[in-house]
Amino acid sequence: MIAESVQLKRALISTYDRGGLIEFAGALQDLEVELVSTGGTGRAMREAGLSVTEVAQVTGFPEIMDSRVKTLHPKIHGGLLGVRANEEHMATLEQHGIAPFELVCVNFYPFESAISKPGCSLAEAVENIDIGGPAMLRSAAKNHRSIYVVSSPAQYPETIERLRADGGHIDSNYGMRLAIEVYRMTSRYDGAITAYLAAQAGLPS
Repeated sequence: MIAESVQLKRALISTYDRGGLIEFAGALQDLEVELVSTGGTGRAMREAGLSVTEVAQVTGFPEIMDSRVKTLHPKIHGGLLGVRANEEHMATLEQHGIAPFELVCVNFYPFESAISKPGCSLAEAVENIDIGGPAMLRSAAKNHRSIYVVSSPAQYPETIERLRADGGHIDSNYGMRLAIEVYRMTSRYDGAITAYLAAQAGLPS
């Protein structure tokens, strides 16, 4: 079933694990989707010959604080959270020059991998706590009726297959499946951070 006849036109991609990324992004570009990305991910895609719009071009603001702040901006989250069926939301997006996204592809800094390394300090662990990634996924998952929120390379093949079969439209049932997996993943991720920090402080997790 096609939900609200939402056509995929714009994708936001920011990944740490880049396995399968180029093939996935290339398939999206073949579907005439605009690719918007953060620094390292964008460079990888451009080096592979893909056309990419930098997040900083969208926000009008550079990545700052060692990339701690790059996607936490109304022009990103407004594009993720605007409800298509809400006329006020759509008018607000137009008023502020915000274009919506119909697909978000994000995976996290490897917190659990980092803390498993011998000698990992508290400071190093904290630097591997992802903020922008979970925020983007949660925003997009909340709006799953009109956004595919892709949180794992394992989801790339089915997502592309469905988009091709549906003429690039968003299927709300599949969107909900992807959203559920996002909330499972962010729950596990936050649980790992909580357990680690509690152990450092000598508190129960």
